Amino acid sequence: MKGRTVLITGSTAGIGLTAARGFAAEGCNVVLNGIEDQDVGDKLAQAIENDFGTQAIFHDADVGDHLAVEALYAAAIARFGSVDIVVNNAVVRFFGPVEDCAPADWDRAIAVNLTSAFHTIRLSLPAMRKNGWGRIINVSSVFGTLATRDRASYITTKTALLGLTRAIAMETLDDGITCNSVCPGAVNTSRSSGMIDAMVKDDGLSVEDAEAKFLVGRQPNGRFVESKSVAAMMVFLCGPASDSITGASFPIDGGWTTTSVVGQ
Repeated sequence: MKGRTVLITGSTAGIGLTAARGFAAEGCNVVLNGIEDQDVGDKLAQAIENDFGTQAIFHDADVGDHLAVEALYAAAIARFGSVDIVVNNAVVRFFGPVEDCAPADWDRAIAVNLTSAFHTIRLSLPAMRKNGWGRIINVSSVFGTLATRDRASYITTKTALLGLTRAIAMETLDDGITCNSVCPGAVNTSRSSGMIDAMVKDDGLSVEDAEAKFLVGRQPNGRFVESKSVAAMMVFLCGPASDSITGASFPIDGGWTTTSVVGQ
């Protein structure tokens, strides 16, 4: 993958940033994206360049706006000349019963979690077809196949990404392009960290016991998924060993989706 360019939406923290660094370690140029201030993103890009010797840029596009996605793609082309790998990772989450979901929040979730992936793909495919090579990875979730309460917009969009993955895979079978999805389980996000901290404070639990309590009904192995595990799968799906893998979804969830337990 040396010399190829990867564009990753939502890549200033968590899985997205870990994936960016994983691709850079393989010699890829990196386009970071997020809604942080420009100087914050620039420092993350500079750190990638310093650590791996590849080139990296940051663009602050709000991918919920299709014109901003077009500006993001144009910036990548202007700097690197091509986008060979697209990782659709940007996400927003809204919690609560569906009747309490504001229409604006529903629309925002559809735009960021799902429609942004449509736009990055439609912009990238013509050049990928011309070059005879491309890789597209959509970041879904265990909730692409499971359901729980109070997360309707998230579950809907993550399920739809699996359908989009299959559709694009079928449209690109003869073009040297693959499209796959990864489906992480519970990664330790700011929300879960806050809940765990509250258990430590309010219930007098150790951090380890609080994490185990939080994960009951989720991952049977009782551990959070590490971002580096998800990133490693992404990198593998862009390497030569995965040329014949397309339209697939890969759970990285400690066995969650192999059980009959539905997380809360």
